[in-house]
Amino acid sequence: MTEVVKRRNRRARGKSTPQIAKSIRQLPRENLITPFPPLSPLSEEQVEHIHDSSMQLLEEQGVEVLGEMALEVFRKAGAKVDSGGVVKMDRDMVMEAIAKAPKDFTVTPRNPKRAIHIGGDSINFGLVSGPPNVHDCLNGRRSGNFEDYQKVIKLAQYFNIIHFIGTQGVATTDLPPNTRHLDTTLINLTHTDKPSFTIGIGGGRIRDALEMTAIALGISLEELKDRPSLLTNINVNSPRKLDDSMAYAAMQMSMMGQPVIVTPFTLMGAMTPATIAGALVQQNAETLLGLSLLQLTVPGSPVVYGAFTTNVDMRSGSPAFGTPENSLANMASGQLARHYQLPYRSSACNASNVNDCQATWETQMALWSSVMGHANIIFHSAGWLEGGLLTSLEKIVTDCEMLQHMSRLFCRVTINDSEIGLEAMDQVGPGGHFFGSEHTLERYKDAFYEPYLSDWQNSENWQSSGSKDATMRATEIWQQILQEFEPPSIDPGIQEELEAFVIKRKEQLGRDEPLLEPMGV
Repeated sequence: MTEVVKRRNRRARGKSTPQIAKSIRQLPRENLITPFPPLSPLSEEQVEHIHDSSMQLLEEQGVEVLGEMALEVFRKAGAKVDSGGVVKMDRDMVMEAIAKAPKDFTVTPRNPKRAIHIGGDSINFGLVSGPPNVHDCLNGRRSGNFEDYQKVIKLAQYFNIIHFIGTQGVATTDLPPNTRHLDTTLINLTHTDKPSFTIGIGGGRIRDALEMTAIALGISLEELKDRPSLLTNINVNSPRKLDDSMAYAAMQMSMMGQPVIVTPFTLMGAMTPATIAGALVQQNAETLLGLSLLQLTVPGSPVVYGAFTTNVDMRSGSPAFGTPENSLANMASGQLARHYQLPYRSSACNASNVNDCQATWETQMALWSSVMGHANIIFHSAGWLEGGLLTSLEKIVTDCEMLQHMSRLFCRVTINDSEIGLEAMDQVGPGGHFFGSEHTLERYKDAFYEPYLSDWQNSENWQSSGSKDATMRATEIWQQILQEFEPPSIDPGIQEELEAFVIKRKEQLGRDEPLLEPMGV
């Protein structure tokens, strides 16, 4: 631990928590629509070249698929399946399958006011997903646990700018692996009323999450098929391998009418060729095969084109994020998703070990390119550190500030005579100021975006206030949010039914612990 971090931790412990959470200047919750055209780093000819190469890869080399259930779907559709489980699809079969997927859809949680639209120009920011560790400046770095999981979910519920809860805000390593999904799903459904993801590994976990979601909504499993309310994300194990447990989980979700994101985990130089062109072709082929599987299983089921392409540090092999290559891939992947008329998922990641300048610029690069690539679902928008190995409470707070800044850019500028204020200019005259003008007084309360985390005091006042940097201020904010947190209301009968379901399923599953779950991206 660096001296800077140690000093920051000591200061955080030594300061009393101010009453600030209620005064946080949050923007109201809204469904964000970007008014900007997408940035397109590729020409139409380049997109077609990537498409053709992807089809050639699927036709000639294929993708290894584990699991007899998925292989049987491909066989019945007419795909070539060899003795090793490698699936080869011709381009007509692929294009016919994905053409059946909806261009957009809506996910409605137990609070319909929190519904999110996925597709078109909609932008939705999500909480960090998957890290096995957690950190805050009071308690330091530690393995993920159930208590911290609840803290992370409460922060996600509190911030309006977080639209959905990812797969797992931090791993609950202190709970039995075979039943921890029950505990986390219960927290997701009772401590939040936002859309959430379930772990896309195996049919059992999926079935439990589906049943609990139906209970929370007060409907039957059959009725849930007509109401997308729960999401999952599966990863293709690049290069060109689809795991049986993820394939089966995704198929179960599609059979229940729930959205699935198919996201290859593609690292340029390690899991793909060390070029953007090669990575995009491989990513595209892997994504399309996964999406084809789901459309062949249930034509018209809601799916999302997922992309997680970045490069590695060629000196160490470690993943790098927020790089120029990662940013270009984020925008180019959006072009590919639009080429197939599919909703698009991206990520806002970084590789920093602490919540510092590196974490900020890398996150901002990945976030900006995801937004300008028109990603409808942006994973890991708040709280991600260490290349996905760490969830940071302070970074959730600082990222949500950055997300609010970003969302304010989506507001359309009003241009009319009243806003221009020629009369005010005449009244003030040359060399005057507008502080006391009627035009300013009518607007000053809401004229500009007011951040909740930035400190705009002069140096003297800042020093007299404790010389707190942004991370120290974020430490104070998350503490107060958790002190004041009140979960969204839920019918007591539904709460009891959910808790009873968890107890019953834990008794059925027993204490036999299977292998630990892999981390999803």
